Amino acid sequence: MRVSQMFMPTLREVPAEAEIPSHQLMLRAGLMRKLASGIYSFLPLGYRTFRKIEQIIREEMNRAGAQELIMSALLPAEAYQASGRWEVFGPEMFRLKDRHSRDFCLGPTHEEIFTEIVRNEIRSYRALPLTLYQIQTKYRDERRPRFGVMRSREFVMKDAYSFDRDEAGLDISYRKMYEAYCRTFDRCGLNYMVVEADSGAMGGSGSQEFMVKSSVGESVIAHCEACGYTANEEKAECVPEAYCPEGNNCGSELPLEKVATPDVKTIEELVGFFNCSSKEFAKTLIYKADDRVVAVMVRGDRDVNETKLQNYLGCVELEMADEETVERATGAIVGFAGPIGLNAELNIELIVDPEVTLMKNFIVGANETGYHYKNVNYERDFKASVIKDMRNIVEGDKCPKCGGSIKLTRGIEVGHIFKLGTKYSKALNCVYLDEQGKEVPMVMGCYGIGVNRTMAAIIEQNYDENGIIWPMTVAPYHVIIVPVNTTDSVQMETAEKMYNDLCSAGIEVLIDDRDERPGVKFKDADLIGIPIRITVGRKAGEGIVEYKLRKYKDIKELKIDEAVNEAIGEVKSALKNQP
Repeated sequence: MRVSQMFMPTLREVPAEAEIPSHQLMLRAGLMRKLASGIYSFLPLGYRTFRKIEQIIREEMNRAGAQELIMSALLPAEAYQASGRWEVFGPEMFRLKDRHSRDFCLGPTHEEIFTEIVRNEIRSYRALPLTLYQIQTKYRDERRPRFGVMRSREFVMKDAYSFDRDEAGLDISYRKMYEAYCRTFDRCGLNYMVVEADSGAMGGSGSQEFMVKSSVGESVIAHCEACGYTANEEKAECVPEAYCPEGNNCGSELPLEKVATPDVKTIEELVGFFNCSSKEFAKTLIYKADDRVVAVMVRGDRDVNETKLQNYLGCVELEMADEETVERATGAIVGFAGPIGLNAELNIELIVDPEVTLMKNFIVGANETGYHYKNVNYERDFKASVIKDMRNIVEGDKCPKCGGSIKLTRGIEVGHIFKLGTKYSKALNCVYLDEQGKEVPMVMGCYGIGVNRTMAAIIEQNYDENGIIWPMTVAPYHVIIVPVNTTDSVQMETAEKMYNDLCSAGIEVLIDDRDERPGVKFKDADLIGIPIRITVGRKAGEGIVEYKLRKYKDIKELKIDEAVNEAIGEVKSALKNQP
């Protein structure tokens, strides 16, 4: 392809809206342009890489025995209503009505739709196992789209669904998808981790996320170097820590005492007022869960894990209670909530993190404005409705598997695999007839890869101050030939010959035939990240060109044929493991 004929609108300045490197570079390199908040169009250069990622995914899905189809993105409400997710998705789902006032949505995910297709077409156990997939656009009305295509309202996902006779069959299908995902992300050149994850709105018995390590990742990953335990923050189990401050008689329970604490509401203010550690407080937070009011207790230095809380409650909407609700629940203004004397008429469920039950003689709000209790003890002074892990894991916590020290890192979720079990097959009556002619619910798995996110994640792990450094497998082109002076006939003849030789060898090549300064051409070549650059300059008459790999700073001079052969060898070596 000739650069002079390309639609490649590169930018020199960093767009003000772009917060992270991948977003900045995708705009600067002319890979995409913004249409609206969280909605982007891919331009020719970006779409080439996008299609290569799609093709890698497609090849690995096919290799694993999955079959590709395509579903509509415009979906009727009935299937989601049958599974209960019409309400669960809440405001994230784009909803609309047709001219007959029938409810539809723009598909956020397709579990129900695939289940309906299989339910209507498969009856016998002989047709199972079966894995189907599509690569298709999804729509979610994100509250806060950000980071370019990392969190957008329209995105392309590969979603696959397996249907098996039993759990043993699901284990086999799940393992095949796990291995296919590893091959996919290996081929994309990503450094990733596989972590235990929360199943969220998808439901099911278990799931794992494929996380790309990145300082800008929205997800927090907890991992133990001693035993290899890895989980995302939403799923990570927390080991309760017993804490006894020096001077506190943790062996005996002291008398409960109410203390006036005027205008002292926050943990920070209380630490100063009582001259003690935040670990000596237990905070009580009031939440609204759909139409219920619940209270959650964690130690003063901990944060509530709202994903764990929402999963336990099984609610659609979860939010911190407003001031009026807090006052109704506690009888006090915000800042003085505690577990003793909550409004009995509201039937408030008190959920207590296990760590609180290990505390002795601690401090809580008194449910009275301007007062706190000290020397509070669990069981003697209050009891939980349920004791359950409800906090976020932190650096240095004990590993739940081996007791080692937990480390935290950030990551970008690019893939997620779920064991759905019979959640959807039972709800939608997706059954097969077994050997005895008995109806049995199919056992399902679900497997997603975000194509847009994968593309952005590759950039996050492969860039420098000059631009993108594409891995060969997903680069929009493999080689760029840069004639320094397009008015020099020797340089242009040399560049054209190399271009033709490389094209004939099956190499994807750009030739920058623009009448531009060499510096402009070099900057663009680095910005768009082409893996190999061959510069045809003043030594072309001597049969010498410059050869450079984008990921290294070194430049070497080679004879023309040597440069062509080295480029062919470099590309084919990088692609040798491709199917």
